[in-house]
Amino acid sequence: MTDAIITEGTEKGELRKICADPDCPVHHPKKQEPIADANWKAEQEKQRRAEALAQATGLRVLNAVIAAVPVRLMKRDLLFIVERVATMLDERRMEIVARNRGIKKAKDSDSIPKLLSAHIRKADEGELGRLLMEMVILHSARIQPDGGKVLKEAAEHYKVDTDAIALKVKQEFTAKQKAKATKKAEAKPQPKTAKKTTAA
Repeated sequence: MTDAIITEGTEKGELRKICADPDCPVHHPKKQEPIADANWKAEQEKQRRAEALAQATGLRVLNAVIAAVPVRLMKRDLLFIVERVATMLDERRMEIVARNRGIKKAKDSDSIPKLLSAHIRKADEGELGRLLMEMVILHSARIQPDGGKVLKEAAEHYKVDTDAIALKVKQEFTAKQKAKATKKAEAKPQPKTAKKTTAA
């Protein structure tokens, strides 16, 4: 212990005894990490390892699943995929798929997703393939900025003549407009003509 004069604070100018040994455990105790901080770090490390393990396991399982997929997809494989893709569709696009198959609500308590799900479970491989293609195109059109691009690519892939379809739709639209105009003209009341009287 050595004597020292305090130079700052309220006790300035007073003589005090100060421990000069920096290794003294009584007067200069070593700062210890708070237990809470150490526990938090341990918990973070544990969580990071658990996430890394889960990710590695998930990738390994995915690779095993992909390896197990047959060369030609069977009905159960198509059914699995179609059911998952169907959940990605919004209600409007689900209604489009249902309408294309003549699926309608019989009563108010019916829901399109349930009716479509029942149709999917009864469908054969060919229908499941068509459903999958339609759902992928509709879903892509919703999530991509250029919605028509996927449909155009699909049409090119399957050699669909889009110009011929566009012309036919235009002709049908024109015919409907003409029929509507004709019906409107026929329903319009005709002006009454005054009877001519001949002088005797």
